[in-house]
Amino acid sequence: MSFNLHGIGISNGIAIGNAHLLSHAYSEVVQYEISTDAVEYERQRFETAVEKARRELSDLQTEIPIGSPSEFQEFIKLHQMILDDPILTDAPKKKIEELLCNAEWALKIQLEKLLEKFLVIKDLYLRERQKDIIQVAERIFKILEGAGNKVPNSHSHKNIIVVAHDISPTEVIQFREKDFAGFITDVGGTTSHTAIIARSLNVPSVVALHDARRLIKEGEQLIIDGTNGIVMASPGKKILREYRQKKNDIEKKQKVLKKIKNEPCITKDGKKIDLLANIEMPSDTLQAKENGAEGIGLFRTEFLYLGRGDLPTEEEQFLTYKNAAIDLNGHPIIIRTFDLGADKHTEQLSRPVAPNPALGLRAIRLCLAEPEMFRDQIRAILRASMYGNIKILIPMLMNKGEINQTLSAINLAKLSLREEGTAFDEDIKIGAMIEVPAAAIAFDEFAKQFDFFSVGTNDLIQYTLAVDRTDDSVSHLYDPLHPAVLELLNRIILKANFYTKPVGLCGEMAGDIRLTKILLGLGLKNLSMHPGNLLRVKNIVIHTNISEIEPKIKKLMAPDISTDERQKIITLLTDDRNMT
Repeated sequence: MSFNLHGIGISNGIAIGNAHLLSHAYSEVVQYEISTDAVEYERQRFETAVEKARRELSDLQTEIPIGSPSEFQEFIKLHQMILDDPILTDAPKKKIEELLCNAEWALKIQLEKLLEKFLVIKDLYLRERQKDIIQVAERIFKILEGAGNKVPNSHSHKNIIVVAHDISPTEVIQFREKDFAGFITDVGGTTSHTAIIARSLNVPSVVALHDARRLIKEGEQLIIDGTNGIVMASPGKKILREYRQKKNDIEKKQKVLKKIKNEPCITKDGKKIDLLANIEMPSDTLQAKENGAEGIGLFRTEFLYLGRGDLPTEEEQFLTYKNAAIDLNGHPIIIRTFDLGADKHTEQLSRPVAPNPALGLRAIRLCLAEPEMFRDQIRAILRASMYGNIKILIPMLMNKGEINQTLSAINLAKLSLREEGTAFDEDIKIGAMIEVPAAAIAFDEFAKQFDFFSVGTNDLIQYTLAVDRTDDSVSHLYDPLHPAVLELLNRIILKANFYTKPVGLCGEMAGDIRLTKILLGLGLKNLSMHPGNLLRVKNIVIHTNISEIEPKIKKLMAPDISTDERQKIITLLTDDRNMT
């Protein structure tokens, strides 16, 4: 029977293949009694399974392809640390003897005891670590039941689509070199570790489907529409033909788009537009260059802090930023100071979760609350500035007090380097992200203090509309074309132009080709996006005449425009049929 599931698309494209269900060994464990004579056998069976799990993780480290995100190593190290903890790998052996039960049941009892402790933990990041413990336990369960953790043979399972309740980044690694079409999960969000890795692998994927693992059968034919967040199970022949054609069309367009990689990014009426890339890891610069990026418009440095047992040192950060700058060979690289907090926590800070994390201690607020951590990062960026065209970007600034504290911290870092005789770019540019409505409204104060600006539309929209962008139950209310959002964007651009300060946009809007013409019409000349979207956006840019769009945008922004007229203009500018 055909049916559709709707979730959150985290990686664009279309995949067609057959479902491979990742088993839930934990939930399928059964208990059986053993005799006292069999205790030693069960203990040995458990020890053997744990040791095999260690070997699997060790082998996995050697299989990580060159150029993979450095987080892969950290995920594996974390799972190895969990395997070495006696509370998970020694305690079950005692339970085998105490309860006279099989090894699987003893592990399940101990795991449930551990998970109960996580229920009282308030820190969001620490609470999330229970998933890692479950994933390690699942690895042991599968070995005990004889299933192991190997990926199905790619020759006999062509075009595999992985279906799971959840999937760990370490499991994603195993599919990288296989005939792996895509994956779908019941849980997850756009900012989860797995989502980040999926985007870096450029694999069509959908998460937050809720019941996919339960409803989909092994081997069932599936279609993933990663762009629209739709999964189709057992599609009819007509639908299958339609999506095969769409998939072929996408592949043909991608080949054609490669031809414009080295063309100047200039509109039909001669206006130069700068297209840059957003990256999470230094290795992402390779994909950025392959897609013709003119530089890095947003280096999200918080991912250097996640999934590890310690904080990155100043020296480690310096080498990371230095190598990325050298790799870009003079092209600009805008390094955003860490935007931790909200949905991105690091356990080393050990701070309680705020009642509303998105409005709590995060980004620059957290930087200023952790001055030593902030100082190390600023010093590392400044030192690296001698090796390329580096700029510093500060997230989530809101008022004059934060501006003064931030600039003071940067000046102190500069002073400490001068006193040591350590060279850095004395003229390094400092920019501010405009992602809080208060900053957009009070832009004049910001313009006096900063060299450039970058609009973070993900948070700007979220805060303007009071809609959590990670909550799929209200995602239909998250509207980048809401009149209030466009009004704020228009205000920011006009103010930046008035003060002759460069302004760009680095939120998800930048990579959405349906919005490209509107952004150009508003006057934006600098867009930064996921590397995979660069050529598609460039294709729109070089076929656009901005002088023809500007009158429509002016009419769109008029205070007395009717709802019908507004919708007509938006439809005209965003209609897929008008996308060259």
